[in-house]
Amino acid sequence: MILQSSMRTAVIVVVASVSTFALAQDKAAHDETAHVSAQELKAKTDYCKTCHGIDGQGFRGSYPMPRLAGQQPEYIENQLKAFIEHRRNNPVMFNVAHVLTPAMLVALTSEFKNLDPKPLGSATKANLIEGKKIYEDGIASANVPPCASCHGPEAKGDGQFPRLAGQLNDYVIRKLTNWDKERGQDKANPDSSTIMQPIAHDLTEVQIRAVAAYVSQLD
Repeated sequence: MILQSSMRTAVIVVVASVSTFALAQDKAAHDETAHVSAQELKAKTDYCKTCHGIDGQGFRGSYPMPRLAGQQPEYIENQLKAFIEHRRNNPVMFNVAHVLTPAMLVALTSEFKNLDPKPLGSATKANLIEGKKIYEDGIASANVPPCASCHGPEAKGDGQFPRLAGQLNDYVIRKLTNWDKERGQDKANPDSSTIMQPIAHDLTEVQIRAVAAYVSQLD
């Protein structure tokens, strides 16, 4: 319980410095949402779905594209801002994100939140038991807290903490394995995902694959 509490406190400290600005931005964005027409929204979501799947369920190819369906709007907003500000490294998503108006950002995140396709699955079921244990109980010997303490017992996320349920297992594996190469690129301007850096670092490859397999098959 002490570990879980300290991890939550760390997140609060990380995001506190930007909370007032974020709230002001969110209010402005929500005030402008009415200016996004249904036609504009469809054009933009159709564009997103060329990579992320026709129902936002993710897509497997040479590079796994993450599931956006059911994702927490606040998390998507934060990550798109991280792409724009080069705190998260992805040239393709920078080009996508930096042209979005605040109103379109709110409309898009709301649209994807309401999608609920079945998980694509395909991960091996051999290590689901280990993955479930790590997700629910953590790994005390490695100071890894339960994933559920932030992502929820059903892995559906909460606010800034992303939904993991139904996420592509190969995408989760890639992100956790390469965390430092993509996330936290601006140490002076961190976001809530900073909390995951030591956790990703302390998980072994076998443990990462187990957790990824477990969350990928959750509805």
